[in-house]
Amino acid sequence: MKPIFTNDAIVFGILMLSLGFVFYTESLKNGFWPKFYKIVPGLFMAYFIPAIFTTFGVISPEWKTTNAAGEIISNSSQLYYVASRFLLPAALVLMTLSIDLKAIFNLGSKALIMFFTGTVGVIIGGPLAILLISIFSPETVGGADFDAVWRGLSTLAGSWIGGGANQTAMLEIYKYNPAKYGGMVIVDIVIANVWMAILLIGIGKKIK
Repeated sequence: MKPIFTNDAIVFGILMLSLGFVFYTESLKNGFWPKFYKIVPGLFMAYFIPAIFTTFGVISPEWKTTNAAGEIISNSSQLYYVASRFLLPAALVLMTLSIDLKAIFNLGSKALIMFFTGTVGVIIGGPLAILLISIFSPETVGGADFDAVWRGLSTLAGSWIGGGANQTAMLEIYKYNPAKYGGMVIVDIVIANVWMAILLIGIGKKIK
């Protein structure tokens, strides 16, 4: 089905307005929105709103039309190509420029060791988890070509090591099926928020 908007400039504007809406409402301190974002993370909304637009045919990455001869023609938006080739590298550069290396080194050796240990743990733990699960339930970690579960888990590893920009970079590098990418984003958000809740609860607990 042909979406309502097919012009990439208009689609880009819709996506930017969606992100602007999320960022603005997330910055509010009073009213409904602060309570809402305590339950629903802003990152989830940044993915969820465009998904709603796609589901209801407002925008779409791909669609088919019929020409005068009755032939079916496949059409696709070039917005993802532009975003992955130009916007994503720019975002990674800006993210890197904002890193305060002096402040990181001032955290001390113990904090840096914990950081690198966690990073190595994610890098090694992911493949080990796939290997162990494949012994008991091969279909769970199966998939072929761009549907392979390991490709999706690579985006999770990117997020847990370096945030959302890294997750998108891993998606572009390993070419995981975009249709299933939303599931990985949900897993990322759920696990991160559950773990954060555990850490916050643990802060107030003293070891006896």
